[in-house]
Amino acid sequence: MIPVLQEETLEKEKIREISIQLIRPNPRQPRQVFDEEKLAELAGSIKEHGVVQPIMVRSLEDGQYELVAGERRLRACRHLGMETIPALVREYNEQDAVAISLIENIQRQDLNPLEEALAYQQLIEKFGLSQEEVSSRVSKSRSFVANTIRLLNLPKEVKEMVVGGILSAGHARAVLAVQDSQKQIAVAGKIAEQQLSVRQTEEMIKEITRKKGTKKKKVVKERFVLELEEKLKNFLEAKVKVRENRGGGGKVEIGYLDVADLRRILSIMLGNRA
Repeated sequence: MIPVLQEETLEKEKIREISIQLIRPNPRQPRQVFDEEKLAELAGSIKEHGVVQPIMVRSLEDGQYELVAGERRLRACRHLGMETIPALVREYNEQDAVAISLIENIQRQDLNPLEEALAYQQLIEKFGLSQEEVSSRVSKSRSFVANTIRLLNLPKEVKEMVVGGILSAGHARAVLAVQDSQKQIAVAGKIAEQQLSVRQTEEMIKEITRKKGTKKKKVVKERFVLELEEKLKNFLEAKVKVRENRGGGGKVEIGYLDVADLRRILSIMLGNRA
């Protein structure tokens, strides 16, 4: 469990003035884009009022420190030419340092969707966490984490639109339903050009995939089947489709994102037998 930085904790811990020259940047910093105008505003505020909230660092063996949280404050102080900065020194390992940095940025809404996706992927690939463990650490649902990571599969052109704020995460997730990358780029361009809402985007993509599919006669599902489908979807946190045959039988289809997700679903369904 990662300790949370609370105000009462700040009061009990000693805040130290640390030389800015001894602080190394966080190599796993999830935030990649920094708004220079906002940094200038922060620098102006610090010049007038000082650093209201200390940064957080972890000590290194060579006597230096690695930044855990507070990248914008540190950059602003460097811009002002300050020699020291108030800091809390914590004994975090690499995994906790990444998670704390990610959590702080998410709480401040400082990350764009792709930065958030990269941070989740880093926790999974570098530290071997499961999607379930990541979701627990960052207080997000497993499905949210999984869907955010999927944004990394988008073409470069669409990713740039997300980073630039032209497309929201909701738009980007909807675009993923289109299979071909060139079509994804075309759809993203249309969304931007027509300034479509997420709902309008989803409707447009439904129409695209409907035209692409075979023209089978639509089978109207019984109400109880729809309710069952929804209950299974919520229980498994996965896509579930109940397909009925005309003869009275049918099948249940459960979608999964990857092998880890399949194991998670089987664990829910089979318990210890999985």
